[in-house]
Amino acid sequence: MIQTSNKMKVSSSKEKILKKIREALSNPVPLPFSKSEGSNSVFQPQAEELEILFAEEFTKLSGKFVFCINEEDAKDQISNLIAFRKWKHVFCKEENLTQLLQEKAGLSLNSSSLADSDAAITSCDYLVARTGAIVMSSAQPGGRTVSAYALVHICIAYVDQLMYDTYEVLKTFKTRNTKGIPSFITFAAGPGRSTGIENTEVIGTHGPKEVYLFLIDRPFNTAE
Repeated sequence: MIQTSNKMKVSSSKEKILKKIREALSNPVPLPFSKSEGSNSVFQPQAEELEILFAEEFTKLSGKFVFCINEEDAKDQISNLIAFRKWKHVFCKEENLTQLLQEKAGLSLNSSSLADSDAAITSCDYLVARTGAIVMSSAQPGGRTVSAYALVHICIAYVDQLMYDTYEVLKTFKTRNTKGIPSFITFAAGPGRSTGIENTEVIGTHGPKEVYLFLIDRPFNTAE
């Protein structure tokens, strides 16, 4: 009789739970942002220029931000940085950047050995102003590998690549790419860091130890 009583109690409890689930499914809870869910950003609208907002957020994450008025200015500043740091091996796998910097800035770049390089130069897909993140994807030459394994990551971007938030980035990926959204997208926010050792932040444990972002206001060969 005791066993029968226990079985009845279990059965009764299950029925109560199933009844609650059925009631919940028949009367779903309204979405918290019904007017914006899936169609608009839930973040507050931007209050300042995207360049300023990105620079503020990026530097908070220990990134090193450099604004360039045009590509000539960018070439000069990148050359000065490499000379000042005395880097001998700078890796770059992107043909357009390699050709541009080697021919017009006199830099010696290589695309054969990332492991032995002092720094690596890449482009990016977009920049997220609200979070100070660099957006890269599998559609880029080298994918995420270059920016993740280089000791120092130098990224070259343009003002028209700035987006306010993640929603805008994903929406733009979808509308601008004829092949659809890339299979892999990463949002890199500053140098690699970890707080797993006694809650002490350590820079460079995962990913690059330094990240430079050269933001160019105007394209190459644009008249002053």
